Amino acid sequence: MDLNAARMFVAVVQTGSLSAAAARLGIPLPTLSRRIRELERQLKVQLLERSTRGTRLTDAGTRLYEHAGGGVEALLEAEQAVASDQARLKGRLRLSLPQTFLPWWELLAAFQRRYPDIQVHVTSTERRMDLVEDGIDVALRVGAIVHEAMVARHVLSFRNVLVAGPALVQRLGLPADPEALQHYPCAVWSTRIDAPARWDLGGQVVTPRAVLTANDYHFLCSRALDGDVATELPPFLAAGPIRDGRLMRLLPRHKLPEWPLHLVYSPHRHPSTIVRAYLDFCRGWLPNIARACEIDAIA
Repeated sequence: MDLNAARMFVAVVQTGSLSAAAARLGIPLPTLSRRIRELERQLKVQLLERSTRGTRLTDAGTRLYEHAGGGVEALLEAEQAVASDQARLKGRLRLSLPQTFLPWWELLAAFQRRYPDIQVHVTSTERRMDLVEDGIDVALRVGAIVHEAMVARHVLSFRNVLVAGPALVQRLGLPADPEALQHYPCAVWSTRIDAPARWDLGGQVVTPRAVLTANDYHFLCSRALDGDVATELPPFLAAGPIRDGRLMRLLPRHKLPEWPLHLVYSPHRHPSTIVRAYLDFCRGWLPNIARACEIDAIA
């Protein structure tokens, strides 16, 4: 039996007419009438006698209502209970995020406003954490995914942008090509002091004159704003300073490579309700993240 059609039939009996039932259920009257006729054909009995005065139950319709009415009401109550539980989810959510990814902090603030009873713990690190050993529910990863045992949901791709302060540009001039960066003091994101500094600028790989390496984009941004160095920054960090003239884009036609962004989680057949709610919320928030990561928007 089509349970949705049975629900419509019960609504007709309870309201006394097809039109009243359609109004209660919020569906067009022709749709409701068609579904009731389909239910009658499925059961091979007439459930309602229709006339200009309204509808009346047949004997078969009466028997169906006596048996189905309570069951449909129970299903509706269960549906409402599940929806109510979803609205007040409680528990813990353990996340791993890359450092400095500001748009995701805004997402998490909005998520907790939506689900105030979920306690969120965030580990912010450039280290690729082991989700199982470190007890992480969902990780946000920048770059290629190397752990094939995990589910990786692609979020978007973005490019960093090469910038310098106006005072430094005025002193050294705008670089005409990537090789001209050899005359610039540069700051490079890196996890180790002995890691080779390389920038791929539109397919042309250069070795910048790195006077500073750090694994914190906020620090690199601060030094660029002070006019000390040229550096690469995530677009969401560079956007404001570029708009208000405190930073300038360098070599905009020589683009840095794209970085893929993924949500990574354990391949459980049935993720927890809290994890599903988080993943669904991230999907809905994606346009905000995409706008923050759009380089062309800050040109």
